[in-house]
Amino acid sequence: MKFGITVPNNWGISDAVEVLNTGPFFEELGYDSLWTMDHLFNIGYIGERLDNQPYYHPLATLSAISTITKTIQLGTSIIVLPYHNPIELAKYAATLDHFSKGRLILGLGVGSMVEEFAALGIPMSQRGTLTNENITIMKELWANEYPTFKSSTWSFENVRFSPKPYLKSSIPLWIGGASTGALTRVAKLGTGWHPSGILPEQYTSGKEQINRTLEKLDKDPSEIQYSIRLDVSPKNESANTRHTLSLNGSDPDQITTKLMEYQRVGADHVVFAISSSNITEIKTIAETISNKVFPRFK
Repeated sequence: MKFGITVPNNWGISDAVEVLNTGPFFEELGYDSLWTMDHLFNIGYIGERLDNQPYYHPLATLSAISTITKTIQLGTSIIVLPYHNPIELAKYAATLDHFSKGRLILGLGVGSMVEEFAALGIPMSQRGTLTNENITIMKELWANEYPTFKSSTWSFENVRFSPKPYLKSSIPLWIGGASTGALTRVAKLGTGWHPSGILPEQYTSGKEQINRTLEKLDKDPSEIQYSIRLDVSPKNESANTRHTLSLNGSDPDQITTKLMEYQRVGADHVVFAISSSNITEIKTIAETISNKVFPRFK
């Protein structure tokens, strides 16, 4: 099993250098990956938590961290794809992939915050369609020498686009969510599944649905990476009311037990999302997991 951890770009920490310096700290602790989250406005539950405190751009944060780390993978958990111009995002992601020498994993999802969709003027009813189209556009731009795409929204033909991804024709795309649409998206367009806060039994049924779709598409199931993001709180209560599970950051035995459950149902990459705006607290929890949980999975 591999272990990732979130950088607190979304917790209102005023000193950006403190946020960035968690990158090499996590790398030194032996984490395999670090992750950032994505929102554009401080509204809804984000506004309730942060008010006007900073929520740093996920890819800008990873770009800076890429220059002070060496081997740790860099991921987004997740980019809300309907919010973004897919051509600009493809350019930004491929550039970051070069800065980091192929370490980027692009976690993508449709989003769920009603207030933010309304503020951006994007119909939530179209978020699935927009996400699928945007993924297709990015993959076309990355893979082909003369990319071409036509729809009611986008139209380009035989253009040049660079840089391409650092190592392959596409950056790894891990799809968030556990709805039927999300699971179908994993099989058709993704290279990994990256849900958050779902229970082991839900994970089992989701993986089974992905595999059924892969079989229909005659695609190799081994090409899909299976991950999950889990909230970790300084106390045994979730700071994310949308999720039914939170791990206790001061209880390595509880964390180990839960991880073993997810390992049994097929998750091979766990990302810990530490629910805290206190850098010292974040580092303490990260150290506890590294020192007392990692060894149990070697």
